[in-house]
Amino acid sequence: MKKTIKRLYKSELFTEFFDNEKSSGLVLIGCTIISLILANSIFSDQYLHTWHMKVGTQSLEYWINDGLMTIFFLLIGLELEREIYLGELSNIKEALLPIFAALGGMLVPAGLYLLLNYGTLAQSGAGIPMATDIAFALGVLSLLGNRVPLSLKVFLTALAVIDDLGAILVIAVFYTKTILWINLAIALGILLFLFILNRMKIKNLIPYLIGGVIMWYFMLNSGIHATITGVLIAFVIPFGDGTKKSVSYKLQHFLHKPVAFIILPLFALANTAIVLGSDIVETLSLHYSIGIMLGLIVGKPLGIALFSFLAVSIGLCKLPGDLNWKTIISVGFLGGIGFTMSIFVTLLAFDDHHIINNAKFIILLSSLTAGCIGFMLLKYNLKKSNEIHN
Repeated sequence: MKKTIKRLYKSELFTEFFDNEKSSGLVLIGCTIISLILANSIFSDQYLHTWHMKVGTQSLEYWINDGLMTIFFLLIGLELEREIYLGELSNIKEALLPIFAALGGMLVPAGLYLLLNYGTLAQSGAGIPMATDIAFALGVLSLLGNRVPLSLKVFLTALAVIDDLGAILVIAVFYTKTILWINLAIALGILLFLFILNRMKIKNLIPYLIGGVIMWYFMLNSGIHATITGVLIAFVIPFGDGTKKSVSYKLQHFLHKPVAFIILPLFALANTAIVLGSDIVETLSLHYSIGIMLGLIVGKPLGIALFSFLAVSIGLCKLPGDLNWKTIISVGFLGGIGFTMSIFVTLLAFDDHHIINNAKFIILLSSLTAGCIGFMLLKYNLKKSNEIHN
């Protein structure tokens, strides 16, 4: 039964996930271009004001970043849970390759960034080049069509999901400044209550969603970033046997399109409203700018390839038969597409609006560069690989 569900996961659900993510990536590219154009046009003031206008007690941008993005993190949590139970992470031997790749893809970029910025006010930005944007990375990979082997799609997806989990842990541990313990205790108490409901096999989704909203409120006022709530809630929602009838599957299936085509595009529009100044050359020469560029363009492919090679060399895992080290290095550059999570960490790492604006620009430039290099290398290497097999 479990093997049957795994086959279902690797075909139908994975195909649906991949198709949604690649389409979302293309939408995100369009939203980013539109946002940059509007932010640097005659409509700049009105456009920027739109995101800063008050909705209740906070700005529209705040509700997108701290509210709607919690739903994005909920989806990430549900996908991670499914990977652990039924996907590539359910078999430890198969899971070790993307786990080691993700570990290298986090540590090496952060190390390169700190090499240039340790001891400065910008050292808090070390988490910026650590994450991979799933939607953008799969969007670029999808442009190569049927020549991309399934194992490479699965590797990149698992790598990006683990990467995002790492970024979430970094946010929780390193970007929490002051903790209000009473609010945190209430939030965790609600999580415990929902876990008990899970163990009692309560499958009605409503109490989990209501509990999640209340937990989000107390987490928001605890000092820990409220979006962490999304991931935590994902792991108390009943998973069952993972089939289409399970609560987790239904919620994950329902959330895919709203997240891919509403929440992430809104995030992109709100957070890429970057006014480009005349001092671009100076911006590129700043230590934190160089750190972000080195991390995403050099650190990501280097860390992914190096840690993958080490894991295979010592016999912890093996490389899929239809992949080689050239394709691993190539897809490592797609790991350098940081975008969503990198921008998200930027907003937590810095308080200075000028630095945030510069960092966002460098993230976009670096992600574009890494994506283009990865696309060209994969196009060449996959073509050569197909010629050899034919």
